[in-house]
Amino acid sequence: MICNRCGFDNPQDVHYCKQCGADLSAQAPSAPPPYQPQPNQWNPPPPNYYVQPSYPAYMEVISPSSRWVALILCIFLGTLGIHRFYVGKIGTGILYLLTGGAFGIGWIVDIIMIACGSFTDSYGAQLKQ
Repeated sequence: MICNRCGFDNPQDVHYCKQCGADLSAQAPSAPPPYQPQPNQWNPPPPNYYVQPSYPAYMEVISPSSRWVALILCIFLGTLGIHRFYVGKIGTGILYLLTGGAFGIGWIVDIIMIACGSFTDSYGAQLKQ
């Protein structure tokens, strides 16, 4: 037990400080130091942890889906979401199918995005020319 008066570290079984003679039973017991993790301690990821592979910055990934086929499908069958099924975006394809091309707004946005070349497939790859 550490004496509050002089700071001497006394054994637990004594009632008076061996250095200054202060009464140790009257003072509150000292709290343990807060937990501090060890430096350079490495915690491995959980077993089901998955890191999506990234491609180098200089490598351009091109989708096997054609931009022109997607544009034609979007123009003629865009309210049904067929162009989204074509590029692999199944979830939004179903949404477009049920809502009429997201009430026509999403359909028009997709036509513009495909025409400009900023539309991507389900993996985020640009559509081929």
